[in-house]
Amino acid sequence: MRFDGTQNYVATDDLKVAVNAAVKLRRPLLVKGEPGTGKTVLAQEIAKAMDAPLIEWNIKSTTKAHQGLYEYDAVARLRDSQLGDERVHDIRNYIKRGKLWEAFTSEKLPVLLIDEIDKADIEFPNDLLQELDRMEFYVYETHETVAARERPIVVITSNNEKELPDAFLRRCFFHYIKFPDRETMQAIIDVHFPGIQKMLVSKAMDIFYDIREVPGLKKKPSTSELLDWLKLLLHEDMPLDVLQNRDPTKAIPPLHGALLKNEQDVMLFERLAFMARRQGN
Repeated sequence: MRFDGTQNYVATDDLKVAVNAAVKLRRPLLVKGEPGTGKTVLAQEIAKAMDAPLIEWNIKSTTKAHQGLYEYDAVARLRDSQLGDERVHDIRNYIKRGKLWEAFTSEKLPVLLIDEIDKADIEFPNDLLQELDRMEFYVYETHETVAARERPIVVITSNNEKELPDAFLRRCFFHYIKFPDRETMQAIIDVHFPGIQKMLVSKAMDIFYDIREVPGLKKKPSTSELLDWLKLLLHEDMPLDVLQNRDPTKAIPPLHGALLKNEQDVMLFERLAFMARRQGN
């Protein structure tokens, strides 16, 4: 099994090497990078390319590691016992399988996505060390061990908001998705907007990369936001000269809500426009 990108996903050479190395070693692939650089989509495209089922575990701040293994609903069992339900005699009726259990027992080799692991508390990665290393865990309520039929392909994403423990990192194959250069970005745009006017893309990318270089920007626009902006420009049939002949005293680009996502950055561009007007006077 090799991953060489897909029709809908432009993978750089170093990313292909990382994916194929992780698959060969059957080590979890830890993917870091700016939000919006395609980390989650990567797992989806790996599953498509390898014709494998995708199992997604989306991590939240309240997610606990044991939820990925299983959850035992003792309250429901107590309620059923009070009601005289026959289900209480089999404790398995009250065990909900988690995403790791689902991946370990899948009939077909799956891709398991653990998405945005850095959202959880700092102990979350440590609590999964043994399970991801040995690919098995013990169910205390039923006294059984759940072991993977075959080590699944595991993709773990992180937005780099928290440091991950060294012991966890040692068990992963690591790759950082660099922000796309213009050539790679052009290839990504061509996939999403085949036949789009080249001059429009060129001018839009000029503005986009200029915005990313503005000092003091709280949140730099990402690849996904550029694609959203282009979609809006096409939908609104924005004249090319609006982008070509931008007034420097109007620093905020048209339809800027697709690129600037907080009031601090909008105010920053308004200040730049004000300064440009003063200098012009």
